[in-house]
Amino acid sequence: MAHIDYYFGTPSPWAYLAGDRLERIAARHGASITYKPVDLMQLFDRTGGVRPANRHPSRMEYRAQELRRWSQHLGVPLNLKPAFWPVNPAPSSYAIIAAQQAGGGDLPGLVQGFLRGVWAEDADIADDAVIRAKLAAAGFDPDLADKGLFVGAETFGRNLEHAAEAGVFGSPFYVVRDSGERFWGQDRLDFLDRYLAGL
Repeated sequence: MAHIDYYFGTPSPWAYLAGDRLERIAARHGASITYKPVDLMQLFDRTGGVRPANRHPSRMEYRAQELRRWSQHLGVPLNLKPAFWPVNPAPSSYAIIAAQQAGGGDLPGLVQGFLRGVWAEDADIADDAVIRAKLAAAGFDPDLADKGLFVGAETFGRNLEHAAEAGVFGSPFYVVRDSGERFWGQDRLDFLDRYLAGL
């Protein structure tokens, strides 16, 4: 059975646009998923990327056009100027890590809830009340927002190391663990689907 390490940033618009396609692909092929939230700004620094704030205006203008096009193509609402962006990814990432360890809820729903919070709901996903509400909505104990701080911080740091070691440099990024086959971007999910099908 294939296993997919899914690296992403909770403020990533491209991870938001991926929706639940990864989960549907994994279910179709009997694959499992480990969710690995990372600090994208540090990942960019480590792997030769450029933080959005430092990118040339022409790159950012094109990014905005692409986000709009993909949003329309996928039928997914997206606010190009969210109220809380950039946002500190650590608190929401810690919550995801704690929820994954605790089990018993809808982990994909939690991940998508944070992403949707930024890009469709103008929610501050670094705010404790928002984090607790997202945990509860996904069927997790809201107190994981506090209980998971230590293990969350530790794992969040390790995820960055694992990402760099695995050749990850953006979000969303999908790595098939056994083979090391890598897929960068929500627009590569069809290729991941084909790979898992042996095509």
